[in-house]
Amino acid sequence: MSSAAQLRKRLARGTVVAPGVFNAVTAKMVERFGFHAAYLSGAGLTNAMTAFPDIGLLSMTELAQQTAYIVSATSLPLIVDADTGFGGPLGVARTIRELERAGAAAVQIEDQRDPKRCGHLAGKRLIPAKTMAEKIRSAAKARKDPDLIIIARTDARGVEGLKAAIDRAFRYRDAGADMIFPEALESAAEFSRFADRVRTPLMANMTEFGKSPYLSVREFDRMGYRLVIFPMTVFRVMMKSAEAALRELKRSGTQRSLLGGMQTRKELYDLLEYERYEKVEAEASNPLPRSPKRRR
Repeated sequence: MSSAAQLRKRLARGTVVAPGVFNAVTAKMVERFGFHAAYLSGAGLTNAMTAFPDIGLLSMTELAQQTAYIVSATSLPLIVDADTGFGGPLGVARTIRELERAGAAAVQIEDQRDPKRCGHLAGKRLIPAKTMAEKIRSAAKARKDPDLIIIARTDARGVEGLKAAIDRAFRYRDAGADMIFPEALESAAEFSRFADRVRTPLMANMTEFGKSPYLSVREFDRMGYRLVIFPMTVFRVMMKSAEAALRELKRSGTQRSLLGGMQTRKELYDLLEYERYEKVEAEASNPLPRSPKRRR
């Protein structure tokens, strides 16, 4: 069963929670804690890899490479944020093929104009709904695995209003999107109204410090959302912890007071499966003895 088929099976059972990851080792941690999917955040990956803001500066090749690293490190279905799809219908088709080859279980494409902006900031601009529908249609046709999930994100709520977001959702669904992602809805009532109107699998973004209120997975499940992502939660916690550690190291010149808050060497090696690699090396260094030749 492909990872895309696994994800579809999970979604059919109930709401799936997908923490955001930005490299292979954070994906391994997500898997270790028993989650059933991971979300490769475009913002998290761009910030971590390049220290660029989330304005579409990461290339499709870089995204595909990181997708492959994560997929090879875990058995989790990976949902990949492909921003605006890296071009028009032809560019989107290539993006789908490359990300599918890298092992993505789902690919998300949004309807912003380039250069895109974080979905919870002002100043976003949209492409025409017709143009986005063409991208979605191209994405759906380009996949080889029919189970690969195409997610259409609309940023219309913050630009044209909730009704426009709902209207766009219908067009994207009809163009072949398997799931709709309404970005930056501003109240529980809006999430509920969107779900009541758009009768198709839905994804919710539970990011921090944005336009949306903090709702629980249980609340989203009751409203009918099948996928809930926490795209930057782990990234933000790790960055804040790194700030505190650097501040203390600069102040005191020693890390002694930080040891209790660290992942230990043993814990890291356990996560990385260090012993498995040592075993492979040992077996390569000690080949099996040859079988004795039979006498004729």
